[in-house]
Formats: sequence, C-alpha cells, structure tokens
Amino acid sequence: MVKQNRGLDVFSRPLAALVVGAFCSVCGALAAPGLLEAGETWLEWGGGPHRSFNVDAPALAKKWPKDGPPRIWSRRLGEGYSAIVGEADRLYTMYSIREKTGEEKWALEGKEAVVCLNAKTGENVWEYVYDVPWAKDMNMEFGPGPHSTPLLLGDRLYTIGCTVKLHCLDKATGKVVWSKDLAKEYGASNLNRGYGASPLAYKNHLILPIGGEGTSVIALKADDGSLVWKNQNFSPTYASPIIIDVDGQDQLVTFTGEEVSGLNPNNGDLLWTHAQKTQYGANISTPVWCKDNILFISAAYGMGARGIQLTREGDTTTVKELWYNGKMKIHHGNAVTVGDYVYGSSGDFGPAFFAAVDIKTGEFAWKKRGFSKANCVLGDDKLIVLDEDGRLALTKIGPKKMSVLSKTQLCDRVAWTVPTLLGSTLYVRDRGHITAVDLSTTADKDDSRPTRGGDAARM
Repeated sequence: MVKQNRGLDVFSRPLAALVVGAFCSVCGALAAPGLLEAGETWLEWGGGPHRSFNVDAPALAKKWPKDGPPRIWSRRLGEGYSAIVGEADRLYTMYSIREKTGEEKWALEGKEAVVCLNAKTGENVWEYVYDVPWAKDMNMEFGPGPHSTPLLLGDRLYTIGCTVKLHCLDKATGKVVWSKDLAKEYGASNLNRGYGASPLAYKNHLILPIGGEGTSVIALKADDGSLVWKNQNFSPTYASPIIIDVDGQDQLVTFTGEEVSGLNPNNGDLLWTHAQKTQYGANISTPVWCKDNILFISAAYGMGARGIQLTREGDTTTVKELWYNGKMKIHHGNAVTVGDYVYGSSGDFGPAFFAAVDIKTGEFAWKKRGFSKANCVLGDDKLIVLDEDGRLALTKIGPKKMSVLSKTQLCDRVAWTVPTLLGSTLYVRDRGHITAVDLSTTADKDDSRPTRGGDAARM
C-alpha cells in the first residue's frame, strides 16, 4: 500500500523524555570492542555488528562552510524517531501516519510506514503501510514513533513498530515475507509509550526483549519467524540488546528496567546480572562494550553511570563493579568509546553537557557545555554531534578536551534520532524531515554549492 508522505505540525520542544537512541540490532558474532563498522553500509543501530557508532569513514572535511556542510537533499517525512539504515544506494526507515487531535494528542486510529528511499535523491523507491490502532492508555505526548530502528540482513528488512508488530520485508520490493503480532502471540509490552528495542540478529536468529514471565527475551528464526527459545522474567525495556565477547564466549547483554544482564544467546540462560534500577524502569541508552572487558552503562531518572568488569573462568562469569558516577546521566542518547574513555552527552531534565569518562575509574576527564542532549557518530577520527535542538557539530575529541571545529543549525524540529554516516554522506532526521549533507573533503572548499535534490526537498 503506497501513501503520500506527510509532514506534521511543529511541536514545541518536549521537557521530558521518551525513547530514542536505544534501538536496534546486531548481526553475527562479535570480536574485540572498539572495532570500526563498515564505512559504506549502516545495517542497524550503531552502524554494524559491533554497534560502536564508530565508522570506517573516508577522509572527511576538517571544517565546514559558514552555512554548514552542503545539503545534498532534504525532504519531508512523517513523525518518528526510527534511525536510518542503508547500503548501496538505498535507505530504510519508519514513520507514523496519524492525525493530531490536540497540542500533544494523537488520534487512536492511524498507520505506520516502512519506507525505502533513493540515497542520492531522497525519493521513494517503495513504501509499506499498515494499520496501527492504539489502546486508550497509550501515552504518546512526546511523539507517536515508531521508535525502533530497522535491521538489514541479507535480502530482507526487519522492522518493529510501536504496538510490537514485527515485519520481515523483501528489501528490494517492500513485500511482506512474514509478520508477527508479538503482543498477541507472546504478550510483548509496548510500555505505553511505544515499543523501543530493535531486532538483534545472532547466527540465523532474531533476538528480541519483549518483557513478561518466561518470555522476557525471545529468539525467532530469521527466515520464517518461528520460535527458537523464550526465557527470563525481566521487566520490559526500551533498550536494545547487544552481543559481546567475554574471553572468547559470546554473551547477550540486556539492559532492562532494573538490571543489566548477560545471557547465553543460544538459549537465553542467565550468565550474570547486576542491579541498575531507575525511576519508571527507564534504562534507555545502549550499553557500551569497552576495552579490558568493561561494560559501560548509563541512565537518567535518578541514576547515573557504572563501569562493570566481566571475567570468565570456564562456565562462570564474574561481575565486578569498578565505579559509579552519579553525574553521568545519558538519557536517551548514545555514547562511543575510544581507548580508555567513553564520550557521550549527559543530561536528563536539567542542563546538559558533553563529557569524557575514564572507563577504569569513572572520573570525568572533561565536560563541555554548549550542546543540549545529543547523539554522536565517530568517523575519520572526528566526532559528529547532533543535539536535540537540531545543532550539528564537527568536533575532535581526546582525553584532554573537545574541540568544536564547525557548528550549524541544521534541523527545525526535535532531533532525537542518531545520525547515519554512509561514506562521506550524513543522513540526519528530526520529527519532520530527513536531510542528506556532504561531509567530504570538498565540503570545506566550496562555500557556494547549491542544494541538490530540490524535488525531494518539496515532498
């Protein structure tokens, strides 16, 4: 079913949080932490199977023109926080089609769309639309979603919407291969604000945290959606799971409402767990797997950050909390690790700052003001930062400081979605538009390049 793309009325900036920045999946087994993702693909949350947001990008501009990096195209798209995935000349994401009935109210009847775009022009290649009625108790005051990011795996695309409807689509045509209503079949929770986690691929299975007694985490066959295993009794979560390698053993990390845990990805059996209880059960930000087997976790809602070191002897994994930092509160953004440090944006309901945290001690190396809550992507040793007010910045980071090389106002609406870097092109999404910008080395030499893709910009 094909629909015209629809832009929605501008919202004032929300004062509280929802889910974004914590959704997607992993594909295949992982090796050591900190490895780069492939530079010409962005297949899932975090870019690739390591979920590192650290991309093997080509040489990028050292600075931008005064009006920001050249815009290749910009186009309208409906509401949603789903990040953009892509490969070759195709992009994929999701958005909502739903009427607004009040300043922060949305109609219960509506639809969700999965869309494939031409990466060079922004024009539609195909679009799949399906009905998504909401329950009366669903609270979408901060935007109707979808919140989850698609997963590209082989010739298929996997997506999950706000009401936990899972679709497997042919990535070339958008035709449905199979679908599952995970709420009806397994009692999956939508957390009243819309499901947040994204499908994780491990071997030939999809792993999903859905909440519930005995079904907190499930694994489905990627080819037909049939159940492989279900396990655990964790509370529902906004955060997506990841796979880490602990001394040669693959472990599935789930960051749920009251704890972070390691599971056997082959059957869901518990290997270890460590408490991290927040208000409202809102652990949202994706854990970061760092050097020396240190897992970095962070949350807002009265919490902070922890460094947890994992060691394994035989079938036993030992968990040691190295430190706790109550001031490093990553709300719904992401973080990256380089060497002995994690870099990310701290801020919940007060002023935000960007910071570097020593993964061995939890101490701040530095704090940088000038950004609201932000997401980030690392490429060509440059950190690209997008804050929720739509400011895009090119920076250099290190243990001693953060240097802002260029900064521009790119988005007009709330920008809670992590940018996608494919080669030297950055794709940025807010709650109304997708914009493609050129970050190549030619971008700092031509201060008068016209915007291409004018037709897409008016869609």
